[in-house]
Amino acid sequence: MIEAFLVSTGVVALGEIGDKTQLLALLLAARYHRPGPIIAGILVATLANHAAAGALGTWITRVVDPQWLRWVLGGSFIAVALWMLVPDRVDDDEGARAGPGRLGVFGITTVAFFLAEMGDKTQIATIMLAARYDALVTVTAGTTLGMMIANVPAVLLGDKAVKLLPVQWVHRIAAVVFAAIGVAVLAGVGSGSP
Repeated sequence: MIEAFLVSTGVVALGEIGDKTQLLALLLAARYHRPGPIIAGILVATLANHAAAGALGTWITRVVDPQWLRWVLGGSFIAVALWMLVPDRVDDDEGARAGPGRLGVFGITTVAFFLAEMGDKTQIATIMLAARYDALVTVTAGTTLGMMIANVPAVLLGDKAVKLLPVQWVHRIAAVVFAAIGVAVLAGVGSGSP
């Protein structure tokens, strides 16, 4: 359980740096200057999104043959490693320039983050980690913490937080971590498989 939590936290924290949702956090912080509701919105959206992704990953472990699952997960981790090397960007559209409207800053952040996280690397990683460890609550807590570790400084410090870390190197390190997990899964490390 500790391993699942730590790996989930670390992988998502690394994977989130320079990701489109971190860029979204920067845009929201620059636009609204209200860190409290933005951070709360990120937390709520991430918990909802990653709990659903984790539930899917846990369900997959129940319906897919373990031998097939090993190959699918190993290949998926390696694919995400390659995906980590492709930079994300957020398009500047009318919604980013408009006011928060009836939803307020918290509502806009929650909806925007939930939608931005759909099909994102960290959501896919949550599905894979939940399937790998078969630990829904632990993985969801870890991936959510990882998102907060990456996004809260972005909200509080704005562009300065992202400029402190060389995003390209962080993505490379995250890609190596995902690839290592993929190779370990394919090799059967930790599963008792030959």
